[in-house]
Amino acid sequence: MVFEEVEDAQAFYKAYARRQGFAIRTNHTRLSKDDKTPCAVDYVCTREGFWRVSQKDTNRIMPEPAETKIGCKAIMGIKKDGEKWIVNKFVIGHNHILLTLRSISFLRGHRGVSKVQKKLIMTLNESGVSTRKIMSVLSKDSGGDFNVGCIGKDVENYLGSQRRKIFAEGDAQRLYSYFLDRQNKELGFVFSMQVDNDECMRSCFWADARSRAAYQYFGDVVTFDATYLTNIDKMSFVPFSGVNHYHQTIMFGCALLVNETAESYIWLLRTWQEAMLGRAPSTIITDDDKAMAKAIVEVLPNTTHRLCLWHILQKFPEHLAYVYSKFPDFQKDFRHCIHETITTDEFEQEWNLIVVKYDLGENTWLQNLYSRRDKWVPAYLRSTFCAAIDARYFKEKEKDVWTKSTRAIMKTPFKIEEEAALVYTRKSFMIFHDELFNSLQYQARRLSLTGEAKTYGVTVHAKLNRLPEHYVLDRWTINAKSRPIPHIPCCDDQVSVEVDEPTMRRSKSMIQLYDIVELASQLAKKHNHFTLALEKVHKEMLAMDEHVECSRAVSANDDQIVRSQVVSNFSQTVQDPPQDTNVKLTLYLMQQDAETKGFESYEEQLRKHFTAIYLCLAPTPHMAAIIVIIL
Repeated sequence: MVFEEVEDAQAFYKAYARRQGFAIRTNHTRLSKDDKTPCAVDYVCTREGFWRVSQKDTNRIMPEPAETKIGCKAIMGIKKDGEKWIVNKFVIGHNHILLTLRSISFLRGHRGVSKVQKKLIMTLNESGVSTRKIMSVLSKDSGGDFNVGCIGKDVENYLGSQRRKIFAEGDAQRLYSYFLDRQNKELGFVFSMQVDNDECMRSCFWADARSRAAYQYFGDVVTFDATYLTNIDKMSFVPFSGVNHYHQTIMFGCALLVNETAESYIWLLRTWQEAMLGRAPSTIITDDDKAMAKAIVEVLPNTTHRLCLWHILQKFPEHLAYVYSKFPDFQKDFRHCIHETITTDEFEQEWNLIVVKYDLGENTWLQNLYSRRDKWVPAYLRSTFCAAIDARYFKEKEKDVWTKSTRAIMKTPFKIEEEAALVYTRKSFMIFHDELFNSLQYQARRLSLTGEAKTYGVTVHAKLNRLPEHYVLDRWTINAKSRPIPHIPCCDDQVSVEVDEPTMRRSKSMIQLYDIVELASQLAKKHNHFTLALEKVHKEMLAMDEHVECSRAVSANDDQIVRSQVVSNFSQTVQDPPQDTNVKLTLYLMQQDAETKGFESYEEQLRKHFTAIYLCLAPTPHMAAIIVIIL
């Protein structure tokens, strides 16, 4: 055969290989001695040759991948003949099984994202559509999965490459500068960056004064979640969160992790605990992750570790899909077993019935989960305080004002209800007085006492007088945040000074100047006196600015020592993390976020600190607005 261009020959052999059931690669290109241009090219099967021993990692921890190169001899060689290319060698035989047309599209050599697909992928990604759903759209558009021409990994790689092209180098250094700027402007803001031997950023943690102070009040139960953005940015966003006395979700700091190894979690937990003044939570709730569990045992040995029930329940349809589809009653029975059983004996009895009824005794995944039931089954967690983990973001200050400026409606004539309304937040009181009201129809009295066993009789109509103090948990009361926190600046005062005082001073000065200008405009003598006074004050204030700048330069080091901070020990030059983490978008958005000022509420401060991370899911303003609403 004769080809006009070398690209034509390659395209022909690739099309031929696709029909036959194998993939090709360029094996060797020979150059002309005269002008060093290509004069001959060999195309071979991707299974040609053998892996060299030196290329195999002898220290590999993970299982060795399957061999792909097995010495296949199939080849097509072309050489230049004048202005054209001719085939000078051709071997047909293969020493391996050839794939069918339906399977060939999974080989890397025949996969690719077309120009049309790229435009569609970017459009869907900007709308927040996941990779799995993007593949579903491509499949429908192509007439089936086997006709798409690419797989989910190709879509992820393409999106990652586009993000890397958008932003320049040096994002890690800008993030470091941003953190330093935040620390200089906000008392109590702390951060830490982990770097490797090459001064490349590995992981980072940060928290503001509000988050650190909130932890001292409500840090008894902490949710530690590393499931955000793991599949999108290759770098996990890890928030530490809890619940305040209004049953609202609050942040205790957050981090970016380059990987999810035990070493990374150990560094993060130690750094976070240092920022929280060394206090460990009573309970920590996490996803079912072995590396995370190992880190918690080492860093927080006295903390009760519980698994997030929501995350676990999400995995049941995946691992027990055949049961869900075959037995319509399984979901109902399973939910009753998990959510409705009160004691451990009740749970054990219902669990065993389900295992027998649906023949799940040989399911290893289920048995492994059952062996750790004390960490996630509600019946086993009755004695462990876990607050609430299903709250949403609201304005804490607004709720505080609402509680203190309104009076709760009483449902009973009892003094105990009035006392509860005075000490509890309105949300907690609503829960309390519903229980109180429903209990009024019953009265319990002791009938007998035999050793340690007490027998009670329950009759209708109870009479309650006072609310026992030992039943009131301080973290749910109105004054839960009245206790001062040493070593952490008062964040409420700080924000009011930073945001409100310049405006207040300007307004006050304008009012005074307005009166003076009115007086000065009445007589020329008054106007001249006012003008001279203004010039004098102006010069004095300019001189004060020069003095302040000089003082700042002298005391800069002292200020850094006084400020509470958590900073890793490394030089002030930070290199970007390895390219495979694809963290550039996150860092860039956080750097851009530093220019945003003027937030007025705690909710918006939280968004200021953390929304930049979520924006990685939605590069367009439209989707960003949606995510902010969700937060």
